[in-house]
Amino acid sequence: MTQVQDPPLTQAVGRSLDRVDGTAKTTGEARFAAEYPYPGLTYAAMAHATIARGRITAIHTEAALAVAGVLTVLTHENAPPMKKPPKPTPLNLSTMASGTRINYLNTDEVHWNGQPIAVVVAETLEAAREAAALVTAEYAVAKSTVDFKAEQGNAKPQPSTMLMSGSAKKGDAEAALAAAPVSVDLRYSTPAHNHNAIEPHATTAVWDGDRLTVHEATQGMDWVRRHLALKFGVPVAGIRVIAPFVGGGFGGKGSVWAGTVLTVLAAKVTGRPVRMLLSRESVYRTVGGRTPSVQRVALGADTDGRLTSLIHTSVTQTGSGGGGPEQVTSQSRHLYAAENILVQQNLVELDTVPNTFMRAPGESIGTYALEATVDELAYRLDIDPVELRLRNEPSVNPLDGKKFSHRLLRECYTRGAAEFGWADRTPEPGSMRDGRWLVGWGVAAAYHPSVQFTANLTVRLSADGSVLVRCGFHEMGMGGATAQAQIAADALGVPVGSVRVEYGDTDLPTGPLAGGSNQTATVAASLLTACDKLKRELAGLAKKHPGDSPPDILRAAGKTHLETSVGADSGLGAVAGQVRFMSKFVRDQRRWVKAASGAHFCEVRVDPDTGETRISRWTAVFDVGRIINAKTATSQLKGGIVMGIGMALSEETLVDPRSGRIMNPSLSEYHVPVHADIPPIDVHYLDEPDPTMPLGLVGIGEVSITGVAGAVANAVFHATGKRVRDLPITLDKLL
Repeated sequence: MTQVQDPPLTQAVGRSLDRVDGTAKTTGEARFAAEYPYPGLTYAAMAHATIARGRITAIHTEAALAVAGVLTVLTHENAPPMKKPPKPTPLNLSTMASGTRINYLNTDEVHWNGQPIAVVVAETLEAAREAAALVTAEYAVAKSTVDFKAEQGNAKPQPSTMLMSGSAKKGDAEAALAAAPVSVDLRYSTPAHNHNAIEPHATTAVWDGDRLTVHEATQGMDWVRRHLALKFGVPVAGIRVIAPFVGGGFGGKGSVWAGTVLTVLAAKVTGRPVRMLLSRESVYRTVGGRTPSVQRVALGADTDGRLTSLIHTSVTQTGSGGGGPEQVTSQSRHLYAAENILVQQNLVELDTVPNTFMRAPGESIGTYALEATVDELAYRLDIDPVELRLRNEPSVNPLDGKKFSHRLLRECYTRGAAEFGWADRTPEPGSMRDGRWLVGWGVAAAYHPSVQFTANLTVRLSADGSVLVRCGFHEMGMGGATAQAQIAADALGVPVGSVRVEYGDTDLPTGPLAGGSNQTATVAASLLTACDKLKRELAGLAKKHPGDSPPDILRAAGKTHLETSVGADSGLGAVAGQVRFMSKFVRDQRRWVKAASGAHFCEVRVDPDTGETRISRWTAVFDVGRIINAKTATSQLKGGIVMGIGMALSEETLVDPRSGRIMNPSLSEYHVPVHADIPPIDVHYLDEPDPTMPLGLVGIGEVSITGVAGAVANAVFHATGKRVRDLPITLDKLL
């Protein structure tokens, strides 16, 4: 990892500081959702539908009820009514909380193979899971559509919304493609992917009258609270969601899924605390993952490599019971200065588990297709792939001429090429070897839009010199509390060790959803505002009660502390917060294109006899604005690259095209990278602030996964001369 310059020792922002929660996590002190003890605690497990579409005509729970320790089995025949999820609207983001439109156990209708049809509550986890396996059902089977490949021809154009555009164009891209001296017109496919966080989804629910406490593995506490309030008809203020530590989310814990709702329902019915820790299989069957995709990318260029046409279209899926589109063509609207552009996203609806957010949704798979096509064009033109990208680097947004708020992608390419030693590459595929291994080098761009929501927050300065920051944001492993402590320390001029940050609890001021790489910037904006207010109030106090330091001033004034706040959780203040977000979002959309970007350079080695592919070296340079903590930022960027390597070489959800059943719902058959699969990763960042963002930070959680699969595919082509356009790149596709 390389920094431009170390910050002064008195400055906290930018330093490689250890995480404030490191000791708690490494000693086991940190408690996760399924680790809170309660007297009389019970356990729940789900039974799943075995058809893709139809109605339950009979459900058999006798065997389950006979298992020792079973308290009840809830089905559509005896479950109390719950309210249906509201229709999502961008005017109230919490309406997007539900992962599905299905009102679990309040309907006999089945919308996908794996939908929960029963919940068993027992004295022990073992009894609950044993009994759940004994629940059977009879069905009136209806015709279903579950085969994505077969249904692609039925896809419809994706409607545009305030938050996501389904299509865009400039000029006549098809005509320009036909007239281009050099062109490529290619098709790609990517499979469905599933979430596999270290901590599976887990809920512990406790009712006390109409008051509810939920320990939840979530990256959206406020959404969980609001959704449960609606489902169970209780006030939002009566629900407390606690999630100080979450063992990874990656988008899968951004919505409210069946496990959460049914655990709360089971606790309501039994009158006892209930815990549900989903098995890996239940995660696959009830929690959405990434949609599969097919994509067309076509590029036309003149003989000097200047793009005259860029076409990127996609087909992805949603579930008949819910799910949403992915912005697959997002990066293709911003990365290259093409004279004519056409992007179009299309959707097909299937009777499968609803898809959801997953690790840079859209750009992860979109950059694979786009960057592989750019590489293909470079070979057709006999131009170096880095040089071709530099020739087409835009000065303004290619589609509409809007300004970039910040863009140093050109610097990422040139620095990455130098660090990697790209000049030593021989361009001919199959021309580089190391013994029996074919060696290939690949390059690709990374891109992810930058977003910012709103956060409510308080800052308290005490007379002993300590600072307390309180905000209900999320810690899923990225070092959020550490970063905010560093920001507060610099803003108030105190040692970072004097700052304590409380988070992960809806009893705190409401923080943002942890998604879209927004959280650090969102909380930082409110934190800086609160610190400025506090300093102004302190200065006013000092006029009457002077002192040599803030604690001296407080003591002279007879105050134990001074506290300021930003935002409100209820009433007009809450409405104002929503209006503030929407107006800023619209204003930014009109003025700027904001994004993080970067350049990946990778080396692969391919066995020519077996097709075995190994990543042997990786260099990446990112333009992610200001770096708050060099250590945690580097860790996040490396983590994204590891996820991308998994997408490129191994991850694939296998769906039976006859039944819609996920056939590999476990880590024994769904392969994610392990330590031995990952090479040394050399990460650099430019550390240049974006002037339009708080502290100049852009967001780093997701950009590093984008472009990774493209870089690997390009390196494999350079090594073997074989262009794999169907992820994952497995050895059978190379032989």
